[in-house]
Amino acid sequence: MKPKDYFTPAQQGQIVEAIEQAERQTSGEIRVHVEWECKGSPLDRAARIFSMLKMHKTKLRNGVLFYLSLKDHKFAILGDVGINVKVPENFWDTIKEAMLAEFKEGRLTEGLVKGIGMAGEQLSAHFPYDPNTDTNELSDEISFG
Repeated sequence: MKPKDYFTPAQQGQIVEAIEQAERQTSGEIRVHVEWECKGSPLDRAARIFSMLKMHKTKLRNGVLFYLSLKDHKFAILGDVGINVKVPENFWDTIKEAMLAEFKEGRLTEGLVKGIGMAGEQLSAHFPYDPNTDTNELSDEISFG
């Protein structure tokens, strides 16, 4: 099964809508990348995808990538340095725990939506939306490998 086929179009729409809703409140950039398999560390793979998507190029270094490997049941959240210096130390762990609770119940879409919302709240607190400088593009929020 291809990763894109794992989520229905409606589920993909829910994920994209969660990203768009979060990004309307922040200059931060949020993306989701889903793959079928991750041969190594999901955090290392997320870092590679983060770089490939050029998420480190945001002006304030406030990009966040949610990485999910379906077959291996692995996931990672990677925030750029700009947000990492602003959020509480255990912030990403709190989001991961909330997402994992949903994932354990077989609710991958709901887990992603919840995590995206939580990240969006922190991004909006530390990097509020500015219509004069915002460069978020409301496309390619979710990608499949």
